[in-house]
Amino acid sequence: MSGKVLTIAQHKGGAGKTTLSAQIAAALEFTGAKILVIDVDPQGSLTEWHKIRCQTLGRKNKITLFQTQGWKMMRELPRMQREFDYIVIDTPPHAESEASIAIRMADLVLMPMQPSPLDVWACAPTIKIIMQEKKPLMLVMNRVPPKSKLNDTIRDKLDGMNISVAKTTLGNRVAFASSIMQGLGVGEFDPRGLAAFEMTALLKEIKKHKALKADLRKAG
Repeated sequence: MSGKVLTIAQHKGGAGKTTLSAQIAAALEFTGAKILVIDVDPQGSLTEWHKIRCQTLGRKNKITLFQTQGWKMMRELPRMQREFDYIVIDTPPHAESEASIAIRMADLVLMPMQPSPLDVWACAPTIKIIMQEKKPLMLVMNRVPPKSKLNDTIRDKLDGMNISVAKTTLGNRVAFASSIMQGLGVGEFDPRGLAAFEMTALLKEIKKHKALKADLRKAG
């Protein structure tokens, strides 16, 4: 087994990194995959989510948590890849050294971004690191308001910058926050809701990304 590493990175705070990390981990676990989440953020928000998840689900929780610093993660990751199908890394904002290590170890970097000019400008430092490390990037539009023309404008701008943007967008939905408060993913919290539908669609895109497909071919 060689687990695929998904690093969630964004220099800007408040972009939704931890929420996306938790939602992806829960969605992957629902498919039966063996999941490890790594919390590199000193704030420990993903760790708190996992703690609540264990309280909510008890033994039904199959997601493993590892809270660490970047240098230790780099040393331990090869061993962890032999034990898990997917490893989801939540990185801190404004910490280039920690983010750089997590990006360096990634098979695919996922960057959440809200549809606003400020977020487009703020993502530049993270994109620079990703380019330096020569890692594939998928940008995920997050907290997107319904029928927003600005979202299309932002997407066109990113396409013009040759940045890969997920076709699936995540709406500005209460279910994302409500599920996190219970230590769950939206698919567990409200399986028939629009948020769960969006996460399922996004997960399909992620798993079909050529970076992960190439890795699977090598493994085979």
